[in-house]
Amino acid sequence: MARRGAKPKPFSLGEGDEARLTALVGGPTVDNRVAQRARILLLSAKGVQPVDVAQRLGVSKQLVGKWKDRYRKLGVSGLEDAQRSGRPSSITDEKVAEVVQLTLEEKPVGATHWSTRDLAKRTGLNQTRVSRIWRTFSLKPHLSETYQISADPDFVEKVHDVVGLYLHPPANSVVFSIDEKTQVQALNRTQAILPTRPGMVERRTPEYRRHGTTDLFAALNVANSKVIASCKYRHRSQEFTAFLREVDASVEPGLDIHAIVDNHSAHKSVETKAFLARHPRIHLHFTPTHASWLNMVEGWFGVLTVKALQRGAHTSVPQLEAAIYSFTDAHNESGRAFKWVRTSEEILERVAKHCGAVLDAHGSTANSKRTFDSPD
Repeated sequence: MARRGAKPKPFSLGEGDEARLTALVGGPTVDNRVAQRARILLLSAKGVQPVDVAQRLGVSKQLVGKWKDRYRKLGVSGLEDAQRSGRPSSITDEKVAEVVQLTLEEKPVGATHWSTRDLAKRTGLNQTRVSRIWRTFSLKPHLSETYQISADPDFVEKVHDVVGLYLHPPANSVVFSIDEKTQVQALNRTQAILPTRPGMVERRTPEYRRHGTTDLFAALNVANSKVIASCKYRHRSQEFTAFLREVDASVEPGLDIHAIVDNHSAHKSVETKAFLARHPRIHLHFTPTHASWLNMVEGWFGVLTVKALQRGAHTSVPQLEAAIYSFTDAHNESGRAFKWVRTSEEILERVAKHCGAVLDAHGSTANSKRTFDSPD
């Protein structure tokens, strides 16, 4: 006769602990390990057997028993990892402060930024210690990003105008996001591309030959994300107005056309203004200077680059243009949507916060800060 194991002890939670454990499971800043331990206790309190708890959560039965026992002894506070024994840290708070201060306020001689090795030599610590301090304080002096603050005096008004078209398009009208991707190169590698194989990624030589360029004009319909694409050999007012004719021909009569564009000279030239006078249903709306991120079609350009251009190999401009048109057709058939979600108030608030941080970093006075409040 098989011997049965000992009957498991009944498990229950203390008063108010179920709510505390539930908060740990859903808390955005809670350590994943602590959240998993809370799940173990919640399932166990519902009468789920340890084997089933372990199976659901992908842990061992022994781990389930461990945290149930820890809870019985220490309560919810016992879910945190106990402090490990061992030799106390030999780095003083003053030495940590020195590493942080040097990283933020000084530069090594002859270099633009610190490396862990350089800072280790300067402070007398080893490289691993410096790296740990950087991680603790989220310091990344080896990284650098670009930024550009728009100096457009009509920044606020233009943001409200453009975002208003995205979120609340006018009645009896079609809204397009229009831009140009200029000088798209037809590049072909000097050696054959090695395709993907099991255990081997695609490989290509860094050397390439140029076979000409094309200028891509694109208009993204904000309502359905379909794109009108047209490749041209120049990027002048003539090409821009010719593309506007294509957009105009795609929209049924009786509807106004609102086109969001950037501040390129071709969009504001005498020729373009004359064309708009002859086509009164087309209205251009300009994004602020240095704010191309407000133009939705930029997102489509990014997808085009990654999926069709970056790893493409083209021996001629017609071949490159055929690839662009093929990608455009596939995009229009797929129904992939580009949807604008941020309001103008949210954008202005984030821009103001960013500007404040930049000015504070350079020690600017409060009087020199530019404001981005909504107009009355």
